[in-house]
Amino acid sequence: MIGYISDNLLLPILDFFYGLVPSYGLAIIALTVVIRLALFPLSAGSIRNARRMRIAQPVMQKRQAEIKAKYANNPQKQQEELGSLMKEFGSPLSGCLPLLVQMPILFALFATLRGSPFADVPYTLNLKVLPADQIAAVEPKPFNSASHSIFVTSTDHVPVIASLEKGTKLGVGDTETVSLHTKDGASFASVLSGVENGSAFAPTWSVTKGEGLVSVDQNGAIHAIAPGDVTVEAKIPGLAARSGFLFIKALGQVGFYTDGAINWDIAILVGGFGVTLFLSQILSGMGMPANPQQATANKITPVMITGMFLFFPLPAGVLLYMVIANVFQAVQTFLLTREALPDNLQSILDQQLAAEAKTVTATVTGSSRMPFEPKGKK
Repeated sequence: MIGYISDNLLLPILDFFYGLVPSYGLAIIALTVVIRLALFPLSAGSIRNARRMRIAQPVMQKRQAEIKAKYANNPQKQQEELGSLMKEFGSPLSGCLPLLVQMPILFALFATLRGSPFADVPYTLNLKVLPADQIAAVEPKPFNSASHSIFVTSTDHVPVIASLEKGTKLGVGDTETVSLHTKDGASFASVLSGVENGSAFAPTWSVTKGEGLVSVDQNGAIHAIAPGDVTVEAKIPGLAARSGFLFIKALGQVGFYTDGAINWDIAILVGGFGVTLFLSQILSGMGMPANPQQATANKITPVMITGMFLFFPLPAGVLLYMVIANVFQAVQTFLLTREALPDNLQSILDQQLAAEAKTVTATVTGSSRMPFEPKGKK
């Protein structure tokens, strides 16, 4: 499903925006905004439900306990009263459905930005080399990788698959060539031959696991040398992987620290992600009673996730998307927290805020001793 959404929805939108403004950085921003706007009704529903549940939860928990105690010997009546309570305040799970519906689209968007044209596309082949006297007993099972859309020009892309006719098991001394081809069977090499500067997209081949057990040439021919588990990788360059945008050196650049140097563009993007995530969480609590546990989580979560992304290898283009998405989320959260609440929830919120204000006032005025006075003085 994710591949279908990417190929048939997201890439056409990307092509459209790149046709308007030939900048892949701006295309990422435009694609992010369009998808977020399309998902606005779903994400807004989740934000509204979370806000309402945060207000109603203390009252609901108290009422649920009262209902269970009152109708402990009458399960049917208990279920009726609990159902009425859910109708009054809503179900805590009602905000999950909109989130689940939009997840495939968001995953597809993430996958699109991690692939061509924004990043190099790897085809990973996990192979097993067997002794020559054992391979004869193995039934060949053809292997086909997942399809990836490869941009060969700024507007033309083709789905490419990696195939092994005899499967992923080789005998010592055998040679098998990996076939890169389109879904209709045309070889990737023939596609590149009809494209200007097509050689720039020729795959590079390497052994990433089990060096010495196999060898692979730049035509994808794998020669088995010794038994063992092997991983061979073909990597097709991304059209825009080395294109910059604003302060970003390359949209396909991966890693905060590479080759002994700090990539400050990646560091800025990761920092921007953390700041915008923190801002979005702070805005979600606007106008709400103080919640020490939530406040602590709001501080710790952005730090933990930001720290993870410093070392988690994501292309700069994906990080750009995440920052823009967080900015959109923060604006959306700000607008939705200013919406009027249903009368019953507004009444509960007013009571909670009044109780909190009374507690603060009592704490401040509860002691007649000034901060600079000795404790024994009255």
